[in-house]
Amino acid sequence: MDRIELFRIFTRVVESASFTRAADTLGLPRSSVSAAVQTLETRLGTRLLHRTTRKVAPTQDGAAFYERCLRLILDMDEAENLFRRGATGPTGRLRVDLPSRIGRLIVAPALPEFLARYPGIDIDLGMTDRAVHLIEESVDCALRVGPLADSGLIARPFGSLRLINVASPDYLERHGTPATPGDLQGHFAVNYASPSSGRVEEWEWIEAGEVRSVQVPGRVSVNSAEGSIACCLAGLGLIQIPAFDVIDHLRDGNLVEVMPNHNAAPMPMALLYPHRQHLSGRFKAFAEWLEGLLRGVIAA
Repeated sequence: MDRIELFRIFTRVVESASFTRAADTLGLPRSSVSAAVQTLETRLGTRLLHRTTRKVAPTQDGAAFYERCLRLILDMDEAENLFRRGATGPTGRLRVDLPSRIGRLIVAPALPEFLARYPGIDIDLGMTDRAVHLIEESVDCALRVGPLADSGLIARPFGSLRLINVASPDYLERHGTPATPGDLQGHFAVNYASPSSGRVEEWEWIEAGEVRSVQVPGRVSVNSAEGSIACCLAGLGLIQIPAFDVIDHLRDGNLVEVMPNHNAAPMPMALLYPHRQHLSGRFKAFAEWLEGLLRGVIAA
């Protein structure tokens, strides 16, 4: 096993805080991962990791060596890709995860332009509404919408998504059109349940600069934007949704905006990634392109 491969294994153990998780993401036996770290510690003459039954963490020497390993791995990756396909710009493969509708409606249609601009970069594009674990799933970066948990990841803000209230004409014909949040108790909502926690989100709006909320009755709950829009189109209730998600339905008259002066606060967007330093050229190129795309198309 060459030194760069040893460095890759060591950095993955640090990032995963686990020999087992590192082995799973690398597709290696746990024994091989443990042996690789032991080999490095023997060569360097120092202990790199604190090991307990529950967690693995770098020692002071291990933390310093980890930063050096990241730089060496990045230099090696860029050197290996320097002459592939005659590329003169950033090269290599980037694993990205996006919310499903942003990925399908916004990013995928625009991706040919990015790939033409950067012929040396290949993209593994994940589209899911669950919160992927970047380190454990070997994802380079992920776009998140909404408040961020304290994950230890670096967040690059990308603006925010404007939320609006909508319903189908059929629903409004049967139940009337609410004018203010005070009317909502006489209505139904297609309630949204968080895919991770299962908690049903309350109906929110801004009033006098403060966030207000109420639980609106509903006979249907969903755990995805796709399901929320489909049920709203079917006349099952009101929804709160990012404006970009339903712009075509509003234009075609399949949905109608209601209570435009009582919208929820915009939802922040951010690109998450593991490290502030040693960023690859391909990551920098994609992050700048994605920020420009989203700010120009959907950001408030």
